[in-house]
Order: sequence, then C-alpha cells, then structure tokens
Amino acid sequence: MKRTYEMDMCSGPILSKILAFALPLMLSGILQLLFNAADIVVVGRFAGSEALAAVGSTSSLINLIINMFIGLSIGANVVAARSYGARDAEAVSETVHTAVFSALVGGVILIFAGILLARPMLTLMGTPDDVIDQSALYMQIYFIGMPAFMLYNFGAAILRAIGDTKRPLYFLTLAGVVNVVFNLIFVIVFKMGVAGVALATIISQIISAALITLCLIKTEGPCHLDIKQLKFHKKSLMEMLRIGLPAGLQGTIFNISNVLIQSSVNSFGSLVMAGNTAASNIEGFVYTAMNAVYQTSLSFTSQNMGAREFKRVDKVLVQCLLVVAVVGIVLGNGAYLFGSQLLGIYSSSPEVIQYGLVRLSLVSATYFLCGLMDVLVGSIRGLGYSIMPMLVSLTGACLFRLIWIFTVFQVERTLFCLYISYPISWVLTTSIHAVCYLLVRKKAFARAGAQ
Repeated sequence: MKRTYEMDMCSGPILSKILAFALPLMLSGILQLLFNAADIVVVGRFAGSEALAAVGSTSSLINLIINMFIGLSIGANVVAARSYGARDAEAVSETVHTAVFSALVGGVILIFAGILLARPMLTLMGTPDDVIDQSALYMQIYFIGMPAFMLYNFGAAILRAIGDTKRPLYFLTLAGVVNVVFNLIFVIVFKMGVAGVALATIISQIISAALITLCLIKTEGPCHLDIKQLKFHKKSLMEMLRIGLPAGLQGTIFNISNVLIQSSVNSFGSLVMAGNTAASNIEGFVYTAMNAVYQTSLSFTSQNMGAREFKRVDKVLVQCLLVVAVVGIVLGNGAYLFGSQLLGIYSSSPEVIQYGLVRLSLVSATYFLCGLMDVLVGSIRGLGYSIMPMLVSLTGACLFRLIWIFTVFQVERTLFCLYISYPISWVLTTSIHAVCYLLVRKKAFARAGAQ
C-alpha cells in the first residue's frame, strides 16, 4: 500500500501530478529563499545600505563555494528516483545512507572552506573597503551552519525522489518563521547587524535539518534512515558522482560568471550594489518557482526511466516546458511591473530603487528563457546524461558571459550592457539543449531498456 506522501510518477495523468509535485516544491524554495530575503530586508531597513550591500554581495560567492556539493544532491535525487521507479528497495536504501553521509562530510568541509576563503575571494571580487569587513564576517558565520544546510538539501532530494514535496514544505515553514523572529531580535534588539542575520539563518537551518532527519528516521520502507548504517556505498556513490559532479561543476563554474558580473556591479559603487542586491533577491523568487519545475522534470524523467515508461518521458518534458513558461512569464514580468513597490521593501533610497529597476527590466522580464533552459537540462540529466548539459551550459551561458564582460562590456560600461548578456545567453543555450535532447533520447531509451 503506497503511503500518501509518495507519488507514482509512472502512471496516470501527467499534468495534474506535475502540478501536485511542483507547487509544494515552489513554496518550499520560496521559503528557503526567504531566509536570505529576511536577512536583506532587516539589514537594509535597520542596519543601513552598507550592511545591505555587504550581505547581498556575498550571495554569488557563497553559491560558487557550495554548488559542487549541491550538485551531488541532484545526483542523489536521480539515483534514488530511478531505483524507486525500478522498485529496487536495496538500491534506494543504499542511496539514502550514502547521500546523508555525503551531506555531513561535505558540510564539515564547507565550514573550513567558507571561513578560510571568505576575505581573500571578496578581495578578488573588488568588494569596496566600506563593505568588505561586514561581508567577510557574514560569510564566516554563515558557513558554520553548512552541515545543517547540506543535510536538509540532501534529505529533501531523497524525499523528492519518491514524490514527497509536502513534508519539506512543512519543515521550512517552521524554520522560516524562526529565522524571521531571530533576525528581528538579533538586529533590532541586540544591534548585531550582519552577524545577527547570519546567526539567525544558522538556527533556522539547524531546525530544518533536524526535522528532515527525524522524518527519514521515522519513514518506513526503502527510504528509512538508520544512523548506525551511515557510510558510503560504492555503487550508489559512483552513480551519484557520475550525475552530480558534472551538475555541481556546472553550478560552480557558472557562478564564476556571476561573481565576475558582481565584480562589474561593484565597480559602479555601493548604491548600484544595493540596487542590484535587492533586484537579484526579487528575481530569486521567480527563479526558485521555475527551478521547482526543473526539479520536477528531473524526478519525473528519472522515475519513468527506471520504470522503462519511455513514452511518458517526452510528455513530461513538453508539459514541464509549458508550465515553466507560464510561471516565468507571469512572475518575471509581474516582478518588473511592481518593481518600484517591491524594491521599496528593501530600501527607501530612490537611487537604489532606480538601479534595481534597470536590472528587473532586462533580467526578470526575460527570466522564462532561463526556466526553459533548466527544464531541458533536468530532462537530459533524468535520461542519465550529465556531462553533455554541463558542457553546453558552460559554453552557451558561462563562457559567453565571460567573453561579453571582457569585450562588449569593456567598450560600453553601462548596466544595460552588463545585464543584457543574461537573456542573450539563455536563448543561445536553450536552443542547443533542445537539439541535444533530440539527439540522445533514443539512445538513452535503448540503453535503459537493455538493462
């Protein structure tokens, strides 16, 4: 008897199940993003524009450092979903224990990486002198919570593999409320500034990690977690690495272009930095909603490949593309249309709001293109290919943006010229991914059918 929080992605109507899977995932991602949003709003309102710039300028650098390990959680999701679709309980169990152990080991490594690399890398990014001390302090405290952050993300990836996107939503709701409460207490009452918002984030991450761990421990069946059995299972680990390492490497290198763009933004001064920070945070909500559809295409494709339901794989891709286009167009353009009001939440400075609107008009309004790109990547990874989408994404988006920054942007050093590189790169990369999917699908079906 299938438990109510699980989902059979291999039979029945596709669109309704995609929506049932994606909507809680969207809300979960938005809540997780609220951790950082709460930090930014509180420091912007109660600690000043320099503190706002300090917290916001670290996001691309934090992502650069942690993305390799987050990629492994994608690998865990694909391997667990495929094993679940194939009804291989032993393989699911081994993946669960390998994933959780990887999260803990990766989290400890990230503590030291974040603390040691924070100031040197912020210096390389050209972070202004009036911001760098607070930026480094925020990052160093933030990274102390990495084991909890990783544990939640790997645990949530396992639950997504069996179709459960509701319980992570419940856990993040509680953790999000705690984060906002402690933000207000630490910053307004105790005047702790950026240190206070970082500490509040750590506390909320510990809560969400503890809840998802208890969830896996109490879960019956192949996803049950036994703490005493935590270890690396070679077969599961190798499969996780095969899928996850290219995904993580893509995320890491991809963020190099974002770090360079942040460095270019830094050259315009702290007011532009603050406007860029606020706009980026608003865009984060749009991206998170679209990323839920990417995760949906990844899980649905993986389960159907495991169950050898090849006819459903193409249908999953088409319907995920339609859903992500609607989500991206509505939310992305909505963020721009109401940009002045939304940016006003982060800062009361007219200059900060105006600079933020420049970014929203070029990036947020065209963000649906990024959603289409990511859904195609999710389907290709679900087919079992991870190196190909990595190479395409790095060439079509990352390398293109680097070339743009060092050529076109050097000729016309304006915010318009800098931000327009985003939609151009998305169109280029999406087109190549679509061709790649058509080229590899039959080969992937034949290989899965022969296993």
